[in-house]
Amino acid sequence: MLRGISPLISPELLDVLYRMGHGDELVLADAHFPGESVGQRVLRADGLRVAPLLDAILPLFVLDSYVDSPALTMEPVPGDDFDPGVEAGFRAAIDRHAPDTPAIARLERFAFYERARAAYAVVMTGETAKYGNIILAKGVTPPAG
Repeated sequence: MLRGISPLISPELLDVLYRMGHGDELVLADAHFPGESVGQRVLRADGLRVAPLLDAILPLFVLDSYVDSPALTMEPVPGDDFDPGVEAGFRAAIDRHAPDTPAIARLERFAFYERARAAYAVVMTGETAKYGNIILAKGVTPPAG
C-alpha cells in the first residue's frame, strides 16, 4: 500500500495513469462494455463501481483543460432505460476534485465505441448500471509549488 493513493487504484492502473500523456484518454467501463474487443490496453477492476473508482483516480489525474469536454459518457439508445443517478455520481466525483470541469458530454453509442478504440486504456469494472461508462481526457499536470 502507498500513502495518499486509494486502495481502489491497482498497481497496473497506477502505471497506466503515470504513462498516459496529455490528451490521452482513459475509459472506465461497466461490466457489459466490449472492452476486450475495442481496447488497446485492458485492465481489470472487477468488483469496483465506476463512480468510486473515478473518485479515486481524480486526485492523481488532471482533466484536459484544452478540450471542450474532458469527460464523455454514452448517449442512451432512444427508448432505453437510463438512470440519471449514474451520471450524477460521475459528476459528483468530478466536482470534488475538478469543479471547474465543463459539463459531461454524451456520445452516440457507436461513436463512443470508436472513441474507446483510440483510448490509451480501458478499465473494465464490475459496474452493472446501464451506461455506466465514462471517457476521461488527461491534461497537463501543473508545476509543483
